[in-house]
Amino acid sequence: MSVFSEIFSWWGGNSWSNRIYTAFRGKLVGTDSAGNRYYVQSRGVGPLGVPRRWVIYKNLAEASKVPPEWHGWLHYMVDTPPTQDGYVPWPWEKAHQMNMTGTEGAYRPPGSILATGKRPAATGDYQSWRPPAEGAE
Repeated sequence: MSVFSEIFSWWGGNSWSNRIYTAFRGKLVGTDSAGNRYYVQSRGVGPLGVPRRWVIYKNLAEASKVPPEWHGWLHYMVDTPPTQDGYVPWPWEKAHQMNMTGTEGAYRPPGSILATGKRPAATGDYQSWRPPAEGAE
């Protein structure tokens, strides 16, 4: 992000206060393939009794930009960052993909008006409810 946008948009991710806090209290731990930088509190502990961990996004702040290996470290699931322990993804882990909601790549379930435009044929297994005849119980 440009310095101008950091001054006037706190929602973009890295603000001036975040930049100052990181300069004085942060220690760079590593960078992922997307250019996001990961920090740990250099001294003291946070409210959970452990040093705080945070990410500064390369572009707009979007949590889905954090790859799985860094997600585990950020959320205290693992103690060592992927840059230190020779991280190797498990065979069942998929490659990182951003949140596709609102884009052409978003999931469209069968029958969605945004998918193919064709509804699946009715199977005939639906029976509408009819109120009982008056006086019959």
